[in-house]
Amino acid sequence: MKKQMDPRMHSAEHLLNRTMVNLFETGRCFSAHIEKKKSKCDYRFDRNLTQAEIERIENRINQAIDADLPVKEVWIDKDKAVQHFDLGRLPGDGSEAIRIVRIGDYDACPCIGPHVTSTGRIGAFRITSVSHEDSVLRIRFKLSAPAVT
Repeated sequence: MKKQMDPRMHSAEHLLNRTMVNLFETGRCFSAHIEKKKSKCDYRFDRNLTQAEIERIENRINQAIDADLPVKEVWIDKDKAVQHFDLGRLPGDGSEAIRIVRIGDYDACPCIGPHVTSTGRIGAFRITSVSHEDSVLRIRFKLSAPAVT
C-alpha cells in the first residue's frame, strides 16, 4: 500500500511548481518525491540555480505561505480541464470530472493528493539543496512547523 502523502509538503510542492513556472518557465516538475520530513522536485532545466535565485524562490513561496491563501478544490469536466491544464500526470482511467486544486490566485492544477486548507498551515519553506545533472534540476526542500494551527 502506498504511503499517504503529507498535506503540508504536498501543498508546498504546488507552490514550488507555480514559482518555478512563473520565474523560469520550467513547467511543473516531471518527477517528485514528497515526504513529511524532506521532499524533492525535478525540473527540465539547462543549469543550476544561483544563491540569489534560491533565495528568490524561497521568498516567493514564503510570501504565499504568509498570505494564508485559501486552498480549495473544484471539479470541472475533463473536456474543459484539458483546455486549461496538462492532464498527463493523472491516471488514464480517471473520471470525466477532474479535481482542480486552487491555492488562492497563486496556483491551480489538477491533483488527486491531500492538501492543507490554507497556506498558513504549511510552515516556512526552505530549500536545503539544489543540483543539476543531465539537464535535470533537482530541488530539495523542508518545512518548519506551521505558524497557524
